[in-house]
Amino acid sequence: MAVQGRITAVLGPTNTGKTHLAIERMLAHRTGVIGLPLRLLAREVYDKIVAIRGPRVVALVTGEERIVPPKAQYWVCTVESMPEGMGCDFLAIDEIQLCADPERGHVFTDRLLRSRGLHETMFLGSDTMRGPIAALVPGVEFMRRERMSTLSYAGSRKISRMQPRSAIVGFSVDNVYAIAELIRRQKGGAAVVMGALSPRTRNAQVELYQNGDVDYLVATDAIGMGLNLDIDHVAFSSTTKFDGQRMRELMPNELAQIAGRAGRGMSHGTFGVTGEARPLNDEVAEAIMNHRFTPIKKLNWRNASLRFGTLDALIASLEETPSDQLLMKAREADDLGVLKTLERDAEIRARASDTQSVRLLWDVCRIPDFRGISHNEHASLLQGIYGYLHEKGRIPRDWFARQVSRIDKTDGNIDTLSKRLAFIRTWTYVAQRNGWIDEENHWRDETRGVEDRLSDALHARLTEKFVDRRTSVLLRRLKQKEALLAEVNDKGEVTIEGEFVGRLEGFRFQADKSAEGAEAKTLRQASLAALAPQFHLRADRFYNAPDTEIDFTEQGGLMWGEHAVGKLVAGSDPLKPSISVFVDDEAGPDVAQKVERRLQHFIDRKVAALFEPLLNLSRDEELTGLARGFAFRMVEALGVLPRGEVAQEVKDLDQDARGALRKHGIRFGQFTIFMPLLLKPAPTRLRLVLWSLSKGLDIFPESPPPGLVTVPAGEGTPEGYHAMAGYRAAGERAIRIDMLERLADMLRTEDSRGGFEANPDMLSITGMTLEQFAALMQGLGYNAERSERTKVKAAVEAPDEAKSEETEAEAPAEPTAEAETPAEPEVEVFFTFTWGGGRRQNSNRRQQGGRREGQGKPGGKPRGKPKGKGKPRNEGAKQFSARPPKKEKAIDPDNPFAAALMGLKTE
Repeated sequence: MAVQGRITAVLGPTNTGKTHLAIERMLAHRTGVIGLPLRLLAREVYDKIVAIRGPRVVALVTGEERIVPPKAQYWVCTVESMPEGMGCDFLAIDEIQLCADPERGHVFTDRLLRSRGLHETMFLGSDTMRGPIAALVPGVEFMRRERMSTLSYAGSRKISRMQPRSAIVGFSVDNVYAIAELIRRQKGGAAVVMGALSPRTRNAQVELYQNGDVDYLVATDAIGMGLNLDIDHVAFSSTTKFDGQRMRELMPNELAQIAGRAGRGMSHGTFGVTGEARPLNDEVAEAIMNHRFTPIKKLNWRNASLRFGTLDALIASLEETPSDQLLMKAREADDLGVLKTLERDAEIRARASDTQSVRLLWDVCRIPDFRGISHNEHASLLQGIYGYLHEKGRIPRDWFARQVSRIDKTDGNIDTLSKRLAFIRTWTYVAQRNGWIDEENHWRDETRGVEDRLSDALHARLTEKFVDRRTSVLLRRLKQKEALLAEVNDKGEVTIEGEFVGRLEGFRFQADKSAEGAEAKTLRQASLAALAPQFHLRADRFYNAPDTEIDFTEQGGLMWGEHAVGKLVAGSDPLKPSISVFVDDEAGPDVAQKVERRLQHFIDRKVAALFEPLLNLSRDEELTGLARGFAFRMVEALGVLPRGEVAQEVKDLDQDARGALRKHGIRFGQFTIFMPLLLKPAPTRLRLVLWSLSKGLDIFPESPPPGLVTVPAGEGTPEGYHAMAGYRAAGERAIRIDMLERLADMLRTEDSRGGFEANPDMLSITGMTLEQFAALMQGLGYNAERSERTKVKAAVEAPDEAKSEETEAEAPAEPTAEAETPAEPEVEVFFTFTWGGGRRQNSNRRQQGGRREGQGKPGGKPRGKPKGKGKPRNEGAKQFSARPPKKEKAIDPDNPFAAALMGLKTE
């Protein structure tokens, strides 16, 4: 339409009085229309104008509410519901920057391009719209409004430390409710404001906040659109939101729109983050404080000149592409999506065969999906409504009454009432359409009455759920410095006004479980005077307590008796952990420091006692060169090093270096380099805690039960866990490293190329069945071939070895006995083990010296013969049979310990 009258764009940040200016300008004219972005805001502005001019001249038109007196002069509407072609003197659109909104932007863009007042038109919004408005609206005048108060960034703050008169912003219903519940427990209660609430519920909730019943407001981003509340601080619980298609980060200008609710009039405000929201980076914070944002370059647009000749023509006109480069085609809205769905139905296509029917179908498709159940269900509902309107010209009264009656129930919880409110909004919207139902005024009043009843019930549930009135009263008394009588007995039980409220556990006050959230916090505050001297007395007693009263848990906790008083945290050195104490802030820094010093003394002494060999190794100044470097590796590994990780270092050590290290108790095993004294249960338990701290693990793996030779290897254990626990994983089980070395001594003399069987000693030291032992050997790199054979039975049971040999010698007579008995021969399973070559264990074993089992000590000097003397020590395994012993033979080059044996031979 042609431009008429003066056009002004009033741009600037929040709290500049733009909306107030628009109301003043509208009332200066005889007639006017103002379009607002939210139903809640429209109701607020309507109430303001009614208070000035009275209800007889003010109309309110939203999708679900229509109050139109006969002599209406001033129309307050949502942007989507603005009447067209009225010829009003004044017209204003608020929050014009929503032209760039992905969902509703095309509606605002249409009003920007086509809606005008006869004498004055005013667009209100962010300064980011200056460029597009200047390009698209000829003759526009710009007016810059500055914020009346400053807005400062306050960083991150816990909800428990949130200042009064704060609004915490979430971006989903679940998030809002969770935060409100947390604030109720910690602060006494919160009001809840969301765009989905009815104006009646929202106003009742806001009144709770405004009159001081609660000091906190939890809201969605709905508060960013012009709602004026007494908010000092806005905290974002998240900086991402779901925009209808995906989760995305909020832009700085969007954050600013919400943050700007803090500070009203000349009162300054702050904004920040809380909960899981990351702190804003400096650039974003500066942009919000200085109100400088990236200009909007593209506006969402959808064709408003629709063609209703056919369904295909209508859809084609809705999908036209804009010709102006400042405009971009809006993404498919819900109404167009439903139209496309219904267009595929044969019955709908048959009905929508003329212009009037197509236009009616489009009007039905524009019913919003307030219920949000699913696209198909919404389309099915609209199909039914269209069928009634097309066939009968009206929605049947009985059918409509049944839909409303099903919803008119005020029982149920918050979610149930919220769903009913969403459902009644659909029927409220339908009742507002002219000519769709008989007795329109009756059904408008009826649906409005149902909404009011549901709104009141929802307000009551919200208040019951998220406001603790007893705690609110106590908080007020504390603010007014009214003393509350609190006492602490010798058992640490705390009472206030004669009522038990909790107990002192260690150095933290634990509220009674029956006193929840804010009530517990309030009672805690009231108990501080009584708790303060108790904290100091306990700190003195704890500082003088013996180490036997203190212990650490396998998760790094520090206990004083049955009470947790702190936890271990990683220090600069794994053997020097630091302390984090569990002391209430109210106890004061002196108490916290005393508890921390005592716990540090405890853990330092515990490390010194359990890791004495390791600490002695680290302090040995006589170690030089490679020995000193290897000692450092041992200390760094807390006394246990898988040999494969230090193969080259071990090879480089000469005999003197190894001897010096062995003096400190280091054993150079076939699989592991370790200090046997550190494999005891107590050092192992502490080593796992210190290792877990140094690795930054969230959950510390526990130490295996003491005394077990093998344990299940387990899945998902952190890398390096088994070594720290004193075990080595081999297949499905892990074997204790000292026992593994004993097994290695036995395996050294076996014929690993030709194959050998497990003897009873091997099974005995591992405590395994033959099947389990085979799995273990495979985990160590051996092949295990399973076979069966006829079991040879002894004629006489003999307890000693000599009798066993006699029994085996008489074995040939057994078949004769069996021949006399028709029973089938008994079969036994046996395994033949050969070296698989998967892992070479020979490269650094010369220091073992081919030691036979039972000779020497772990970690001692090699017991092989002097260089150049004797024969290779490969005597074969002990066999429990009557056969003569095998002749000594040359070293098998494929034996995994061949390198060590050859080393002895050549030395």
